[in-house]
Amino acid sequence: MKNFKKASRLEMLPQQFFASLAGTVNAVVNKGHDVINLGQGNPDQPTPPHIVDKLKEAASSPANHKYPPFRGLTSFKEAISAFYLREYGVEINPETEVAVLFGGKAGLVEIPQCLLNPGDGVLVPDPGYPDYLSGVALAEAKMVTMPLKEENGFLPDYSDHSPEELENAKVMFLNYPNNPTGATATSQFFEETVELAAQHDICVVHDFAYGAIGFDGQKPISFLETTGAKDVGIEIYTLSKTYNMAGWRVGFAVGNKSVIEAINLLQDHLYVSLFGAIQEAATTALLSPQDCVTDLVATYEDRRNLLISGLQEIGWDVKAPQGSFFAWLKVPEGFTSVEFSTYLLEKINVAVAPGVGFGEYGEGYVRVGLLTTNERIKEAISRIENLELFHKRD
Repeated sequence: MKNFKKASRLEMLPQQFFASLAGTVNAVVNKGHDVINLGQGNPDQPTPPHIVDKLKEAASSPANHKYPPFRGLTSFKEAISAFYLREYGVEINPETEVAVLFGGKAGLVEIPQCLLNPGDGVLVPDPGYPDYLSGVALAEAKMVTMPLKEENGFLPDYSDHSPEELENAKVMFLNYPNNPTGATATSQFFEETVELAAQHDICVVHDFAYGAIGFDGQKPISFLETTGAKDVGIEIYTLSKTYNMAGWRVGFAVGNKSVIEAINLLQDHLYVSLFGAIQEAATTALLSPQDCVTDLVATYEDRRNLLISGLQEIGWDVKAPQGSFFAWLKVPEGFTSVEFSTYLLEKINVAVAPGVGFGEYGEGYVRVGLLTTNERIKEAISRIENLELFHKRD
């Protein structure tokens, strides 16, 4: 059989970090070991029943068996507008300031292809969500990393960048609550971001995937709440985390009209929008009472508290995340992030994600997901406590 050569743009794609991580863990599971997988980012709770029921109802409607409108159902876009007004006090025009997405990831990969030419600069957080790099590679753009350091609250310091880097940058990716660090943004930081973006003509793309998940009574801030934010950027939201709809592949972008039009134009050539029944179910999710979201956040906060207090009690110096469903933990001295992840998997069958997989500045940390039961978290803590490494510290 003839072996056709891949296009050069595919050869430039980075290794898919999460696929590689899953393969490593699955190899251990397939050997019959009881692995506690804290390395994944896949919500473990089911989609709330009222959303599933709406999908069942909508799927039986013949109207949804046809192609939906190219740019999404008007009712869904109006629900998105109502959601943003209710949750963040932000007015969104449903016709010109909303793009329906096949999940947030699709939008994040599409944006560079919509706005960048080869050689254009892109500011990318390090550590950060690995798939930002995929869109940058496909656009043949030039990546400039923004270090996220613990001493800065895992917020980028724009003074780290030269005037030349800022002038060449056309797009900036941000993500708060942050994956992988669990940090949240401040109003002052977003105000500084808007000022910088306006000065240098940078489009800010705020990945708000974990927008619903804040702890200690603090609701995460939407970038679009900041005065002038719509002039310089967009926000990408997904229903995957807020409503446990990861497998449904539904999200949206909101904000700057010109960027939204660019996304819609590209998607006009790729899709005929989402299955109408999924859009109807997503509308129900956004407009219904949000008790299910409140309960979900409480579950993650309970798990966070259990994990952090348990690890601190056994002598691991860790800090609690402010949001998202991840904890970002410093590895013990003497290990790299990969070495420590391998050590946990091989010694006690506990899987975590090595921080270096999220970028150079992720070295020295591991990411732990709050995506399993309290019982499994307690079991993971017990296994870690029994390691010789922690016995030496007694």
